[in-house]
Amino acid sequence: MLTAIEARVIGALLEKERTVPDQYPMSMQGLLGACNQSTAREPVMALTVDDVDPAIASLKAQGFARIVHPTHGRGVTKYRQVFEEKLELDLPATAVLAVLLLRGPQTAAELRSRSERLYPFETQQQVDDALADLAGRGHVRLLDRLPGQSAQRWQQLVAEEPEFVAPHRAVASSPSGERIAALEATVADLSERLAKLEAALADLLE
Repeated sequence: MLTAIEARVIGALLEKERTVPDQYPMSMQGLLGACNQSTAREPVMALTVDDVDPAIASLKAQGFARIVHPTHGRGVTKYRQVFEEKLELDLPATAVLAVLLLRGPQTAAELRSRSERLYPFETQQQVDDALADLAGRGHVRLLDRLPGQSAQRWQQLVAEEPEFVAPHRAVASSPSGERIAALEATVADLSERLAKLEAALADLLE
């Protein structure tokens, strides 16, 4: 089972491979920014190179990540995931598992809205099918419904869950929850555009 930090690193690599492919594989600077995002992350972390570097080494040893060394003097070492290849995941299952790794237990409705930029599920049934596939292979499980919740949440089983995750509020099934999900997606998009600008500036300053 992956540690919470390894889960954040893999989740970030899975996400950025699809949302900012021109910045992938990722440099350590870019990976740190992705791991420590203040949006689309639960909990928000403040990882350092000293946290991420050993996590990458462990993931590489387990066959879940690869290190891409520079081919010329001014290049930087970059990192890519082979997690979905190792687990033989298709795109829908990869999207769902990535969001669970990045944001903890969620309802199926939340997973659909929050994975839109990773994989555009056309129906809720497609999400349910992806979850069923993952559950059948022991990668996720359905949690008992908590008091006051209208829907059960799904939890990933490939990594530890951070102990300081706050109880999740089930909001995505309501109209206000849908608006919040839309705002989250907008903020995440703006954050990634900012990350692109920062990466471009870093390249210019090298």
